[in-house]
Amino acid sequence: MSWQQVAFLLILAGTLYLFVSERLRVDVTAMLSLLALVVTGILDSKQALSGFASEPAIIVAAVFIISGGLAATGITERIGQWIARVGGHSESRAIAVVMPVVAALSSFTHHVMVTAMMLPILSRFARARGLSVSRLLMPMSFAASLGTTLTLVSAPAFLLANNLIQRTGTEGLGIFSITPIGIALVLIGMVYMLLTHWLLPKRGSDSSDDEYLRLDRYRTELLVVEGSRWSTRPLSDLRKALGEKFRLVGWMRDGRLRKDLGESSPLISGDVLLVEASADTLASLHDDPGLDLNAVARFGSTVTGDGEAQLVQAVVAPGSEFIGHSVRELDFSRRFHAVIAGLWRRDATIAPRIADARLREGDLLVLWGKPARFAELAAHHGFLMLVPFAGEAKRRIRAPIALMVMGATILAAATEWLPVPLAFLLGAVAMVATRCVDIEQAYREVDVRIFVMIAGVIPLGIAMEQTGTAALLAQGLLQVVSQWSPLSILLVMFAAAGLLSQVLSDAATTVLLGPIAISLAQSLGLPVTPFVVCTALGAVVTFLIPIGHHGNLLILGPGQYRFSDFIRIGLPLSILLALTSAWIARWLWLGGPLMPGGFGGV
Repeated sequence: MSWQQVAFLLILAGTLYLFVSERLRVDVTAMLSLLALVVTGILDSKQALSGFASEPAIIVAAVFIISGGLAATGITERIGQWIARVGGHSESRAIAVVMPVVAALSSFTHHVMVTAMMLPILSRFARARGLSVSRLLMPMSFAASLGTTLTLVSAPAFLLANNLIQRTGTEGLGIFSITPIGIALVLIGMVYMLLTHWLLPKRGSDSSDDEYLRLDRYRTELLVVEGSRWSTRPLSDLRKALGEKFRLVGWMRDGRLRKDLGESSPLISGDVLLVEASADTLASLHDDPGLDLNAVARFGSTVTGDGEAQLVQAVVAPGSEFIGHSVRELDFSRRFHAVIAGLWRRDATIAPRIADARLREGDLLVLWGKPARFAELAAHHGFLMLVPFAGEAKRRIRAPIALMVMGATILAAATEWLPVPLAFLLGAVAMVATRCVDIEQAYREVDVRIFVMIAGVIPLGIAMEQTGTAALLAQGLLQVVSQWSPLSILLVMFAAAGLLSQVLSDAATTVLLGPIAISLAQSLGLPVTPFVVCTALGAVVTFLIPIGHHGNLLILGPGQYRFSDFIRIGLPLSILLALTSAWIARWLWLGGPLMPGGFGGV
């Protein structure tokens, strides 16, 4: 063993220790290992920094931005709401609906983002129907991970695997090369969870979601502006666009409250809708030129000061001089140069018109004004606190554009009209250029830790090959498995990656074991692709303990799961997934049979 191999193994051991112990963040650990490889002379600076310009790093950053565009335009939220509607009232039906939809979402977005989006939706769904949330969250999280196997671009492990394959001079994978395996894994995962969901623990979250629901229903008034795109369209169209939390309280036309207007009635410019709406709806109105907050339209000219007008929240303090007075009596806009655009009250009814509502202690006011005036408002003894508005703007009007950008990106990558990295980079830029997501939010969507970690671990794979360590380890493994069938060796690589990914990320596991899989395949005189793909699959879809997948960590608390729950449910599923992955990989790349006919031979 050469001194470079010894030095590399010491660096690798230190990197593994830091990854597992989490004494440092994963991106910091990746950078330390990169620098160590340069300092020891194992890699030169160009090789060490090659990961930052690598295809996997570029694709991952672009996918984060595209995912952000889908979320910012309300597409992912709308899908979640649809799931809640069609999920029925039984665990089996809910699982049958949730798993394929979540898997499809994860095929082109980040699975942790999908899991985070679905977590509150399923929690509310379970409470509303008297179901156990713990019997829904684990199937959902597993489906999010399984969905990443449907395309090449949704899991860093597959991008890194493709990078390793291409470095051997072999033709790389297409965006849908692993899709046959992915479809089989999703179907097996869904059938398995439907048959075994009764083994899942029947627990629920102690935390109540009622306050979340209630704080998401603000009383406000919407004005249909002159020349609005909503003019002559029925109310039902507007309800569909603004989301299911939108509720009509009253409809005013020509200054009179009309009770003869309903869902099918057309909207007319100048109509004022008295509604309860979500915080996101209030925050999103600036992006829809057809609607405006009625109070802002009427009194916005009284708002003065520097800076761009924005929404904030203020709580009416105990003993406030505002208590008992209506908004109309306070003449709030002229007194404070801010407009009361919305009102939330905990446990009492509110007058149909906000201007007629008499304020009470604890009322939460949604104020529209300019930052220069907020200091005066915050210092006033009538308010308990002044905080940023909780709503997140959804650019729903641009949802069709976001879907077209997503479709064009996939089409360009799938048809190889553009190289995959350029196709997704173009898609990310298009999301920003078409204002589906603003540039600041686009940068926030990119998880820098994952980007830096991928850029940092790629040199580890290069060093493992360059120092001959991969060939050395593969030679030792070859002595053990030399007489085994290719199918058995594929299972060994899947299992090795699956075990290692319980303490390392899927990307790090693939980079470490991929070169060994390549050396092993070359020693056997076989194509490298199935061995590297099975290694990546093992890193992505082995479910043993929750720390193996960040999505599982998200559901650990809300589902009140124990580690033993994941082992009991995940181990049999992982075995089924390993057999399926190895079998189909052998069929795709080694000419093996598709239908089972024994485990021997090719």
